[in-house]
Amino acid sequence: MRGLLGVFCIRAKIGLLLLMVIFTGCNTLKKVDEDELLLTKNTLYADDKKVTDSDINNLIAQKPNSSVLGYPLRLNLYNLAKENPDSSFQNWLHRKEKREKRLNRLLSKKQVERLKESFVVKGASEFLKRIGEPPVIIDTSSTQKSIERLEAYYSSKGYFNNKGNYEIVEGKRKKRGALDYKINLGKPYIIDTLLTNIASSELDSLYSISTNESYVKQGEQFDLANFNFERERLTSLFRNSGVYNFQESSINYDILRDTVVASDDQLMDVQLNIQKPRGSDNLDSLNNFYKIHRFDKINIYSDFIIGGSRDSLNSIEYEDYTIYFNDKLKYKPKALVDAIFFEKDSIYRDLDRIRTYRQITNLNTFRYPNIELIPDTDNATLTSNIYLAPRPKFSVSFDFDVTHSNIQQVGTAFGASVITRNVFGGAETLNVSARGSVGLLDNPALSEETFATELGGDINITFPRIWFPINTKKIIPYYMLPQSRFLVGTNFQRNIGLDRQTFNTILSYNWTPNLSLKNEIEVLDIEFVRNVNPDNFFNVYQNTFSNLDDIADGFDDPAEFPDLAGFFETVEEDDPFQLSIPEGANGFIQAVLNNEIDVTDEELSDVNSIEERRQRLTENNLIFASNYTFTKNSRADINDIDFYQFRAKVESAGNVLSLMANVVPYNENDNGQLLVFGVPFSQYLKTELDFIRHWKVGTSSVLAFRSFFGIAIPYGNSESIPFVRSYFAGGSNDNRAWNAYELGPGSTQNLNDFNEANLKIATNFEYRFPIAGDVKGAFFADAGNIWNVFDNEDNPDAIFSGFESLGDIALGTGMGIRYDFSYFVFRVDVGFKTYNPAEEISQRWFRDYNFRNAVYNIGINYPF
Repeated sequence: MRGLLGVFCIRAKIGLLLLMVIFTGCNTLKKVDEDELLLTKNTLYADDKKVTDSDINNLIAQKPNSSVLGYPLRLNLYNLAKENPDSSFQNWLHRKEKREKRLNRLLSKKQVERLKESFVVKGASEFLKRIGEPPVIIDTSSTQKSIERLEAYYSSKGYFNNKGNYEIVEGKRKKRGALDYKINLGKPYIIDTLLTNIASSELDSLYSISTNESYVKQGEQFDLANFNFERERLTSLFRNSGVYNFQESSINYDILRDTVVASDDQLMDVQLNIQKPRGSDNLDSLNNFYKIHRFDKINIYSDFIIGGSRDSLNSIEYEDYTIYFNDKLKYKPKALVDAIFFEKDSIYRDLDRIRTYRQITNLNTFRYPNIELIPDTDNATLTSNIYLAPRPKFSVSFDFDVTHSNIQQVGTAFGASVITRNVFGGAETLNVSARGSVGLLDNPALSEETFATELGGDINITFPRIWFPINTKKIIPYYMLPQSRFLVGTNFQRNIGLDRQTFNTILSYNWTPNLSLKNEIEVLDIEFVRNVNPDNFFNVYQNTFSNLDDIADGFDDPAEFPDLAGFFETVEEDDPFQLSIPEGANGFIQAVLNNEIDVTDEELSDVNSIEERRQRLTENNLIFASNYTFTKNSRADINDIDFYQFRAKVESAGNVLSLMANVVPYNENDNGQLLVFGVPFSQYLKTELDFIRHWKVGTSSVLAFRSFFGIAIPYGNSESIPFVRSYFAGGSNDNRAWNAYELGPGSTQNLNDFNEANLKIATNFEYRFPIAGDVKGAFFADAGNIWNVFDNEDNPDAIFSGFESLGDIALGTGMGIRYDFSYFVFRVDVGFKTYNPAEEISQRWFRDYNFRNAVYNIGINYPF
């Protein structure tokens, strides 16, 4: 049967390929006239050397039609559209003699016209034209425009005497052609002498001390981009040195044309001109020149209302600031002043203005601020008015979702949060949230009840500063946007897994030195996990139960083993006796471990592993951890598709409680573990490294790469990592050829329902490309696995033992389609098991590489 299916799949693929070839050959040139050529390729040469720089090639006006893996999909979609849908409607209307009469009898004349308009405007032809792409016909006027652009570009690089031309190369296939652009560069011009003409003596002094940082230098080739960079540099220099009103338009350059024309050695003289402010008169008064300004007075309006009167405002002086307010000041003066980076008697700096905007926004208490600068030209001083418009004291939000999971057929999730601003007068933000869900259970064996419920809530307060007994302002100044966060939360589950209850507390600090760096320290990360229904373990982890029941099958005959009869119950005809849950399963395990039953060494090892896993996953956990996370992101904005991101995290748990053992008399359990409130606390060291890189390919395609390494090492009071802090593999954001928790550990074959371990390696590649409009496509390769290391796992197939274990790295490949809604991306990915380490070595490659065994993933936004 499998062989027949394979033959059918191969034939279907060949047939589809033939159809695509026929479709391409017949349809691509459908709308290309006999005297026209379809543009297939552009090639650019500079001095006979091929130019591959995408930015330069983008200057070419006409580009070939886009393609998906070499197939002009959008062109062929466009060609499917009717040229004249109106005539198509008329043909359809008159195809049968009585059709028009019947329409006129059933519909009014206006309705018939609407039907016609719908056929013309909203029909398939318009849709195909909208998502398709018209054929790009070689147009000599556009080609000449490209030559002019290229000549202008190379002139901007110092090749003033460059000449361009083009050649149309007809293809071997009919009505197709390519364009070769050829630029003869000539010799480049070199800056010989750099002169200056700066009207303001103060600007002249600032320029003189920064010439080493100039982008325009003597002896270098002329490059217009460097002149633009230099204008930006000088503008930033002056505006950050007290010249608050400096305009970039005051900077220009003169190229002394006499030297360009007369010089045979391609040398040129350049003069930098920095003029007086635009709008100043021609008099040489000091007021007509740019000057360095200092702050004389700084006013803060904490209750600003647009159009409101300032005459009735109250005010106080705090340090060197004047704070205005209505009736009563609602904010602590220090909280306001700490957000302002202007200082009395200091020079104006654009950087301080930007930092003030960012920090005020970071307070989450005011709308975007307005900063007014009033100059005193005679004294070269500034008065700054900073207007702060408060945001609402309270705000409420609600969420509602429809959910589906491996244990719920369908569910609804809801949530609500209330935000209170300026709680203690220091711009603190209090967020109280609640959430809940109700779902219909997918498997009746999980519970005697029909529905599963979950309730939870958090109290989260954020301080716009480092909340610490020691002053950290010198180490972490306010321009780094410091924040402290204190969170207390809880969550209750019913009929979900083991009916877990969690209580967590977090005290964290974060700060951002610049737009690309972020630091976060969680000084306290306390989590208490209580499993209310541990007896439900074998109902939830059914793979584990099946493995145990398979071992017990050899002892289910009540006549032969009367002492074990109480462990079994009668169920289905094909398996008349099965261990009862939980009494029978737990009793059988204890009988095996107490040597009351004669089993093989392999069965004893399996039962011992099952019991260790049951104890680990059903025991309560107390995690008392601290961690530090460093993130660097080079992405400039949301539209930047060529960037990298690096994240490193170090976490330590249990060390503080372990150190207190010399002072606090802890109780111990039977395994010698120290207990806090009757629960053994976890002790481990955890490290994670995550790197993401995106490369721009062509104009709109992206090659995305991600690598991840994580390891958590238990020691001291722990022999394993808590389930909530361990690693898993598979799923829509990991290896998409396996479902979540299905892959690993190592070369094991999905031993448990939720496979997890304490070491993870993952690598992902994804090529993303446009298809039509907002529809995107992707091809991906996901590699990785999880292993156990330095813990109590004794299955050699699950343990990472060195470089040879890298042979257990699984490989999944596949394809995906995405729709970009601007605010988010909806994606569907299909993953195929390309290399499966759980199979026999000779059968690991491409064994289940088909759609029947594929994994279909639905996700929101890109996986990395």
